Amino acid sequence: MLVGERMSHPVITVNPKMPITEALNLLRTEHIRRAPVIKDGKMVGIISEKDLLNAAPSSASSLSVWEVNYLISKVTVAEVMSKKVFSVSEDTPIEEAARVMADNKIGGLPVTRDDEVVGMITETNLFKVFLELMGAREPGVRVTATIPEQRGQLARLTQAIAEAGGNFIAFGQFAGVSPNTRLLTFKVEGLDQEALKKLISPHVLEVKDIRTV
Repeated sequence: MLVGERMSHPVITVNPKMPITEALNLLRTEHIRRAPVIKDGKMVGIISEKDLLNAAPSSASSLSVWEVNYLISKVTVAEVMSKKVFSVSEDTPIEEAARVMADNKIGGLPVTRDDEVVGMITETNLFKVFLELMGAREPGVRVTATIPEQRGQLARLTQAIAEAGGNFIAFGQFAGVSPNTRLLTFKVEGLDQEALKKLISPHVLEVKDIRTV
């Protein structure tokens, strides 16, 4: 799966000369938490709701509310935006975008095509992808199990389920508690919970959880 298949578009953008009060209004109206800053068709920064809220004077300020509002109205997006922008292209694998976001502790990335911003990939988009991958909206028997890290072990497990008439709705594998194990989480339809548990037991080290959902 590539970023272009799950990004949000069209993109809501802001101008660097826009007052921060207007930018905050725009973000809240559009129900988004960040937006690329575009000048003369080129991205020059990115602004987040947090950036805009942090630009407000401290509550300990001795200024009157009118003075505070006046000062805030003069602050522009260019003064508070982040100029260092991480971005990805449409053909970036979705997991690479997730890695960039996690490594840099950011909640969203502009998506570019030939230096033009064509979308945004955000935490919300990634959560939706995760729901799809884990079959969260489809009924079935959900299993979490530990298997040994051995060549062919996964194939034997999946073959046993398929031969018994089980159909995989979702499948994910993760690092185990030791280098010699893998943690599997999958969802199957076509088999009941007891039959599935009995079927997979010879192929796993431990069935950590099994439930019908």
